[in-house]
Amino acid sequence: MIPQACAWILLMAVAVLSLLPAEYRPATVLPHSVEHFSLFLVTGLAFGVGYPERRLFQFAILLFFTAGIELVQLVVPGRHARLSDFMIDALGMTIGLSIGFIGTKRSTH
Repeated sequence: MIPQACAWILLMAVAVLSLLPAEYRPATVLPHSVEHFSLFLVTGLAFGVGYPERRLFQFAILLFFTAGIELVQLVVPGRHARLSDFMIDALGMTIGLSIGFIGTKRSTH
């Protein structure tokens, strides 16, 4: 139950942070690509642990979400969509999901 709640909270955080106008977006000392990769990795990990079933469906839906978030930024003032951001986000999400699935598979055997 906790990993599932974390997964949805993180997904909502991704949406909010991605759709905030640029001047309101919090920034860290990390490079832009590391921020993106880390947030999507943790989100994917939470979904992989929280929902270890229907793996292919999750990959498809979360990659669709990742692409959608990037495209919606085209209409947000001060934001932009970049293929490189999508690739980094998708890689983080995919690696996170994979680690989550592998971890839950090993803990059940």
